[in-house]
Amino acid sequence: MKKMSAKSVGILLVVAVAAGLYFSAEAEARAGGSRSSGSRGSRSYSRPAAPSTAPSPYQAAPQQARPMGPSPYQQPQPAGGGFLRSMAGGLLGGMLGGMLFRSLGFGGGAMGGGGIGMFDILLLAGIGYLLYRFVKSRRQVAEQQAYQGQPQVYDVSPQYTQASTQDDLERGLAHIRQMDASFSEERFCDRVMDDFFKIQGAWMNRDLAPISGLLTEEMRRIFQEDIDRLLREKRVNRLENIAVRNVEIVEAWQESGQDYITTLIYANLLDYTTDDATGQVVSGSKSDPVKFEEYWTFTRPVGGGSWRLSAIDQK
Repeated sequence: MKKMSAKSVGILLVVAVAAGLYFSAEAEARAGGSRSSGSRGSRSYSRPAAPSTAPSPYQAAPQQARPMGPSPYQQPQPAGGGFLRSMAGGLLGGMLGGMLFRSLGFGGGAMGGGGIGMFDILLLAGIGYLLYRFVKSRRQVAEQQAYQGQPQVYDVSPQYTQASTQDDLERGLAHIRQMDASFSEERFCDRVMDDFFKIQGAWMNRDLAPISGLLTEEMRRIFQEDIDRLLREKRVNRLENIAVRNVEIVEAWQESGQDYITTLIYANLLDYTTDDATGQVVSGSKSDPVKFEEYWTFTRPVGGGSWRLSAIDQK
């Protein structure tokens, strides 16, 4: 019974370590935490429309990285892997080393005489390696599909063809222009690009005060909860070398006295998180850029007023 109990504990530890590696490998923070959040009015529970393959007339010119300004939390970054990976490796190595020590006849203790045998050690090591390979291959496939031009799958109902989607966009923009003759799609895309840089900069500095006028109350609350968590954990999410490749309007509509416009933002940046005290990288990479496409939805009262970010949806 004691031997079986030790096996169970060992397997649970390997699974826990693998889970830690999985979540640290998948961690990409940036503003919004790489997840969908916020409100798109009545369209909150439907995916934004897929962009047309033809060039859109409502796009902003590509813009290279802007300097984000020195962060008050900047510290020298030592080389080496992340904290979670180091801790995971230490736990796994310590566990297997301890079992090997007991299997060779050293140290009796609570486990009894024989402890776990060499076969058990190899079994646990094999499980850990398979889980690690699964996590690594899953991330590689996801990156290839997202960033190397492989076909994407969109949750769009069959009755909505590309033509009808484009017609819906034109109608939505026409309604917005009817109530605001000064509205310009080109200027709107330029503003979205500016807001994107401002929001990412405020996120990195863990201070939303400079961008309070750019967020709805819901998005401000979501961002603040994430920032509070970073502060509690004494972490800084660093965003560097940001380059926005394209901003494209894909949806526009009005409802409940509000204008809504959804844009598709294609950008890349260095996205990694460090420990306040040591400056050690705990997730992400300082050298491998993250490429991503996200839908950002903005809203304002019909007829005018300030546009505010109301939702971020993952493509």
